[in-house]
Amino acid sequence: MAESTVSDLLGWLDACPTPFHSARKAADDLVAAGFGEVTRLDDGFPSRGVLVREGSVAAWVMAPGARTFRVIGTHTDSPNLRIHPNPAFGSHGWEQLGVEIYGGVLLNSWLDRDLGIAGRVVTSSGEQRLFSVRSALARVPQLAIHLDREIGERGLHLDRQQHMMPVWATSGIDFREWLAGVSGTSDIAAFDAHLFDAAPAAVLGADSSLVASGRIDNQLSCWAAARALAAVGQPSHNVVVVMNDHEEVGSESTTGAAGPLLESVITAICEAGGMSGTDRHEAMASSFCLSADNAHAVHPNYPERHEPRHAPVINRGPALKLNGNQRYATTSRGASSSRGSKRGMKRSPVVGRRSTAPSPRSASLIRNERAPCTGALRPLPPAAVRPGLYRIVGWNCMNSMLATRQPARQAIAMPSPDAPNGLLEYRYTWLAPPLASTTHCAGTAS
Repeated sequence: MAESTVSDLLGWLDACPTPFHSARKAADDLVAAGFGEVTRLDDGFPSRGVLVREGSVAAWVMAPGARTFRVIGTHTDSPNLRIHPNPAFGSHGWEQLGVEIYGGVLLNSWLDRDLGIAGRVVTSSGEQRLFSVRSALARVPQLAIHLDREIGERGLHLDRQQHMMPVWATSGIDFREWLAGVSGTSDIAAFDAHLFDAAPAAVLGADSSLVASGRIDNQLSCWAAARALAAVGQPSHNVVVVMNDHEEVGSESTTGAAGPLLESVITAICEAGGMSGTDRHEAMASSFCLSADNAHAVHPNYPERHEPRHAPVINRGPALKLNGNQRYATTSRGASSSRGSKRGMKRSPVVGRRSTAPSPRSASLIRNERAPCTGALRPLPPAAVRPGLYRIVGWNCMNSMLATRQPARQAIAMPSPDAPNGLLEYRYTWLAPPLASTTHCAGTAS
């Protein structure tokens, strides 16, 4: 496994412009770390395995004789613009692409950015091929201020249908012919094509303390979970990582958190371990599921938008999300069983970096007038609800969530799936910038 440095994270972010790429990246990296990839759960079930389903992936490490589980749940999707099946149209000399808005997109963040196109094509035989073109292919142009003098008084208003259609050429180009060229096949029965910010992930700040990229929500957690799982040796619990698609639109799909993927994997592990139905229910009552995502750190220009005594502050550790109305599923038992560890946090040699490590954890609540808040991996996986699997919602702090490009702190919370004393914990790692003379390994699970 490659060192879990900021360079590794930046590489992951650039390699995962869509959920399909994220699932494939996780599976390929785990296979390289010794995991066996399967396409079915009933044929040669490996003790260290990975299973890809569309834009979702589940991976596991079985512990001989274990009757408990430690589960980390993340999601692979991000709000974006998705190209229509019949996308190409012309308007006043411009060639444009019809797009559908996926999830809670912060529309203005997509204006005047160089956009690439990535996704998959499906052939008539069912073969799937991934493609990704990072060059500047498209742009959603904003209206010039000379033609919109009132914008300073009334603010920017964007019509989701009329104003978000990107331009991508000035001469007639057939989209399917272009797609055949970049995917390597003319046999295209169907396709999924997503626009994404073509700018690569980068270190940000005069002190190199931030990472800026598209899809930090939630590729950061996918990367951390995959690296932590790959580092697991001989655990004392059955360890499962599930990365679901469609969290941004409610998770109600076959590959979303409401689908069967996690429950199917847990059932297969129980059967392979010889657990009966009663054993399984008892195992779930002693097990935990960590929903790993991103939280809104206090915005320096809008501090009043946060609950003053429970606001996620940058450099204070991951946010433990709490909500009495169960929009977040952290229970008091789950909260008591999570703890932060500063092991592995060292001062970077980079000049200007803070020498004090963040505190282990901070609680996060939503202001009453801003309720209801969105949930994490909503709804929770049936395998984490029906059998009584205790839940913990722990998020990394960031700004500009749901924007095209998002900044996050370089102190990344790496979930440790197999922690001592049966606790599911976060271990912090102070990640060194790519060019630092000394790098620090992250995410070791013991």
